[in-house]
Amino acid sequence: MERRKFLSTVGLGAVIMAIPAELLATPVFDFSIDKNGEFKGHEFPELPYAYDAPEPYIDKMTMEIHYDRHHSGCYTRYLAAIKGSDHESTPLSQVFSKVSKLSAAIRNNGGCYYNHTLFWNNMSPDKSEPSSKLKKAIDENFGSWEKFRDEFNNAAATRFGSGWTWLVMDANKKLFAGSTANQDNPLMDVSELRGTPLLTLDVWEHAYYLKYQNKRPDYISAFRNVINWDEVNKRFEKALSL
Repeated sequence: MERRKFLSTVGLGAVIMAIPAELLATPVFDFSIDKNGEFKGHEFPELPYAYDAPEPYIDKMTMEIHYDRHHSGCYTRYLAAIKGSDHESTPLSQVFSKVSKLSAAIRNNGGCYYNHTLFWNNMSPDKSEPSSKLKKAIDENFGSWEKFRDEFNNAAATRFGSGWTWLVMDANKKLFAGSTANQDNPLMDVSELRGTPLLTLDVWEHAYYLKYQNKRPDYISAFRNVINWDEVNKRFEKALSL
């Protein structure tokens, strides 16, 4: 598949508990919404870099299988799950806000489709740094950068079975780290975490097993070398403005 630069304006579906319901009609933090706030349909995004770009931290074969099979499969199954329903024209952020009332196929495949899109976009082979504003917020909310790193890493390492780890901004503009099981995310009304995702790490075994086998902590440590902090900084600023 031809690679083209994934738009830097790709965002996250922001449905946090404090947002009034009337604002949900035009989500401003959803990759299925264009810059004018219009729904542009469910699209399968291309990678913003080549398969081998994250090496040596994430290997090319894992990237190929993960993107071409796992992510693509979830996207296809999500479209099948919503076919013929009102959800064909509903942004994912709005679907997630009421996912407790929807089918397991929508919840699991919609989450998989969405979470992976965020995951690819918050990685980059190019070095970047958290903004001074984000660093300050992390210090204020976690106590220090090291404590944030340890809390995020611990959430990833101790997630039993499959799931995702998150840096999240809650309704009070506070940052916290945690994990969700399977394909859940902090935008879902069923999630144990609620808020706007800023950073995510896939801790399903298919994300790391070819290279790291059962050494999940090694994969977690390697991940910090490919974090796209420029993108996380943009998400942070966007979440502050909501």
